[in-house]
Amino acid sequence: MVDDPLWVMNVVSSYAPNTLAVIFDRGLIGTYHDWCEAFLTYPLTYDLLHLDGLFTARSQRCYMKFVLLEMDRILRPNGYAIIRESSYFVDVLAAIAKGMRLGCRKEETEYGIEKEKILIFQKLLYSSNQNSR
Repeated sequence: MVDDPLWVMNVVSSYAPNTLAVIFDRGLIGTYHDWCEAFLTYPLTYDLLHLDGLFTARSQRCYMKFVLLEMDRILRPNGYAIIRESSYFVDVLAAIAKGMRLGCRKEETEYGIEKEKILIFQKLLYSSNQNSR
């Protein structure tokens, strides 16, 4: 991991069990955060975000589209977000992500159970068309 030029922040939801000790034991950085609030990242953006069960745990707390917008804001162009959720939330999140023009795909979990899926989306790099003038 030391040789990979990636900026990764491990964010544990303030509603989730305390797993920061596991993150710190592996030599990684992490923080608690309420995803329904803005995430102070200045001046950094990140290459990878990972969420596990956030919407299942707190679906009534805030709108999913605002969480995805916040994730889009702090991801670098061509950065990825990996979201492990129930199948229902993955389907809803995929529809929102496609509407935001994020490249996304759904994957099975390593356990192959139907009630849980993984959504991987990538923030695409957009550039203006020089011939449009």
